Formats: sequence, C-alpha cells, structure tokens
Amino acid sequence: MQLKPMEIDAAIAAKFVQLVLNCINQEYPHSQISWFESDEDIKPPRELTPAFYGCLDWHSAVHGHWLLARLARYFPEAEFQTTVREALQQTLTSEKIQGEIAYLQRCPFFECPYGFSWLLQLAMELQEWNDPQGKEWLSVLEPLETLVANNFYRWLQRLELPNRTGTHFNTAFPLCLALDWARSKNQENFVNLINSKAQKFYLNDKNYPLNFEPLGYDFVSPCLAEADLMRRILSPADFASWLTDFLPQLLTEEALQSLQPLQVDNSNDYLQSHFRGLNLSRAWMIEGIISHLLDSDSRLDTLRSIAVLHRQCGLVDVTSDHYASSHWLGTFAIYLITARGLCS
Repeated sequence: MQLKPMEIDAAIAAKFVQLVLNCINQEYPHSQISWFESDEDIKPPRELTPAFYGCLDWHSAVHGHWLLARLARYFPEAEFQTTVREALQQTLTSEKIQGEIAYLQRCPFFECPYGFSWLLQLAMELQEWNDPQGKEWLSVLEPLETLVANNFYRWLQRLELPNRTGTHFNTAFPLCLALDWARSKNQENFVNLINSKAQKFYLNDKNYPLNFEPLGYDFVSPCLAEADLMRRILSPADFASWLTDFLPQLLTEEALQSLQPLQVDNSNDYLQSHFRGLNLSRAWMIEGIISHLLDSDSRLDTLRSIAVLHRQCGLVDVTSDHYASSHWLGTFAIYLITARGLCS
C-alpha cells in the first residue's frame, strides 16, 4: 500500500489499527532486555508486564496502544471505534497497570528512556482526548504514568553523557517525547531538567559528520533527533545559528547527497526494517526543524525536498504484514502523518 504525502482517511487509518490489533496480544516472539535478580524475574511476558506484553517488546506494545488512542481521537465516527475501545478497555485495567507498576518497582529503569517516553506519550494522548472513556483510561494509567515520569526524571538527573547511537538507547529522541509531555502537564521541574541536559549535551556541538549516518541499523538519525530537540528549547534565531554550526552541510549540496532515503533489501529482516522507520523519523524531524526556521532561511528549500522524499519513501508498503515491520512501524507512520511532534 502507498500513501500520498499528508493523506490519511478512515479507511487507511483502519489498516494501521488492524496492524496493532493483530499483535498487542501476541506474546511470542518476544524480545526483552532485562537484568535478572531472581527467579521472580524469569516469567512469561504476560506475567511480568501484564498490560504491555505483545508486539514483540514492551515499548512497541506501549506505542501500539498510543496509535489506537490517537486514531480513535482522529476518527470518532470510524467503524474501528468499537474494536479499538474494546482493546484499550482490555489493557487499561487497574489490575494490569498494578502489575506493570510492580515490575517497574523491581526494575525501575526497564525500557528507560525509549519505552518510558512512549508511555508518557500514551498518557498525553489520553489527556488530550476529549472523551469520557478516554478520561477513565487516563485515570487508570495515571499511577504508572507517575512512576515512569519519576523514574525517568531520576535517570536523567544522573545522566552525564548522551547516547548518540540511532536505536533504542539514543538520548535525544526520547527527550523530545518527554519534553512534549512535560510541557503538556506543566511539569516545570522536568521541563527545566530536559532543557538543562540538552544544552549541556548538545549546545556546543559543531560540524557533525552527516555522511557517517546511518551508524548501523538505525531507526532514528542521531543528528536530526538532536536538532529536533534543540528546536524545542531554543528561540528561532538561536536555533538557526546553532544549526549552522552543527550542520553546515545544510548550506551546500552535500545535504542532498548525505540524506538519501534508505533502501530495504529484505523487508522480512527485523534489523533492516529499522531503515523504514529511519526514513519516517527523518521526515518528521526535518519537518520539525523547518517549523522553527524563519521563512527567509536559505536552507528551507533543501530541507523541504529531503523531507518530502523521505516521507514518500517511508510510506511505501508501510502496512506490510510481516511481523518485522507490522509490530511497530505503524506508530512511526502515524506520528509523521498526524504531525504529533508539531502539535505539542
């Protein structure tokens, strides 16, 4: 299936919804990076994390639920409303959320920061959804939201160096999601901490070697994630100046050469599927950069061309039903298509 840029309707949304419904209760295959302290930590996923155990891994299960909530918000009259609400109702119960809390009390930084940031996005989505049932689910989720936010805050306080890779351990991208949540919740201490850490980690970065990316099987661009974070905390003028120092290539043709969409040779390969996500995340991060530059900025035409190209390539066959892509890629597509990063 192919989508035209900026195009989504209820029929297309239903395809993304079905991808998530197909896997949120599929326990295996399962991938989990954990630290085992005792036999208590070696159990089936459905027992360790009873709300978010499907979709291959915890973070994908969490952001799969985010997708369901976001598309239910966008399409209140869609036929998939009933099945989406049934799925959310099945997951967001007090008993299951208490099970999640119990696990995070034993493993407080499990899935931090990437998975944590998506949990906060799910809470933000429910908070912004003007729907009585959505408010009920938010109330159920709130104790987990609070625990995740507190653990995330503690983790960030102690972080001395950013992770600059392009996968789950990247620092900049989760901070983008967490900052949007913190602002929506008026969590000034969290906002200030993210601002402080972002400036410490990234403000003095210069001459990033753009041609080095991707660094491996990336699904986010470390440099663009960093820029997407900095545009959230700097004024337009300061951001434009910082961007010139950080990515001087954007003033030349080198940007077009270095930022070409990634091709996937084997769409059934779990690692190669990351390149599909990379094309999508590059598109929304560049759109975020564009949104914070002045209309007179000479880089805009180049950036728009790169963003459109990545959007078009990223949305080709995005609803592939092979589990390597279907368990997670819809979230990246919907985050891009509905401009979540620009709505905060």
